[in-house]
Amino acid sequence: MTPVDIIRTNSQPLAPQATDAAAETPAFEGIRAVLFDVYGTLFISASGDISLASLSNRGDAVVAALESVGLQPGNCTGDDLVAALHAEIKQAHQASEHEFPEVDIHKVWRAVLKAELDAEVVDDASLARLAVEYETQVNPVWPMPGLVECLAEIHKAGLALGIVSNAQAFTRELFPALANGSLRELGFEEDLCVWSYEHLQAKPGRWLYERAVEALATRGIAPSEALYVGNDMRNDVAPAAAVGFRTVLFAGDARSLRLREGDAIVAGVSPDAVVTDLRQILHILRLAPEAG
Repeated sequence: MTPVDIIRTNSQPLAPQATDAAAETPAFEGIRAVLFDVYGTLFISASGDISLASLSNRGDAVVAALESVGLQPGNCTGDDLVAALHAEIKQAHQASEHEFPEVDIHKVWRAVLKAELDAEVVDDASLARLAVEYETQVNPVWPMPGLVECLAEIHKAGLALGIVSNAQAFTRELFPALANGSLRELGFEEDLCVWSYEHLQAKPGRWLYERAVEALATRGIAPSEALYVGNDMRNDVAPAAAVGFRTVLFAGDARSLRLREGDAIVAGVSPDAVVTDLRQILHILRLAPEAG
């Protein structure tokens, strides 16, 4: 099966969990681009984030993922392999020169399979299937209510669409698997999609956001003409504001809402708007008279 097939097979409907947040949706003038976070913003995430951000993964999921590509755990338990996976990620982070490092999970899995199972040759397609099989078992996702409608209206209005996200290669496949279209078909522009795994740098660092600023500049779009939407004050709102974006805190799911109170990175930072439903963004952009 392809990664898209695996995501569809392993996914079941999820509903957002209500928060106590109140929507604050002032109308903004002059917005020419809208950029989003993915996990916990565009997609409900059972863990509230991509699974690499959590250590609560399951050994049984590792075994099932291995078996899906014809591998066996041998003398290792599933928990052993989870520990090895996280150890490899930690080692890669420590070896990085970046303040907020990211990994390519395919390379991590390749190293773990070689070290723990003596699996010298695993083709790229099998690694991709293994990674997405594991991720979808430990961190089920589902489109946030209003996702397709929100994106369609923004795209129809001629605004540029982009993404800045802590992500892996399989993250791209969520859109054709669950949101009725590829990134391009939904209106996203390739150079405005900045993925952490491609650059081995992660949020809350500003580096990914600065790449988005550069891509917008090629279109003559200033940072103040871009709106960034995310669910995490530390990873999303603070660095987006620091590079000059207008910011929207998505507070529509208790699983993923991260206020980070007391974190130095968010000290003195407030979002320009708060939404509890993606369709409320249309009100902010003056694209709808009423928003859910």
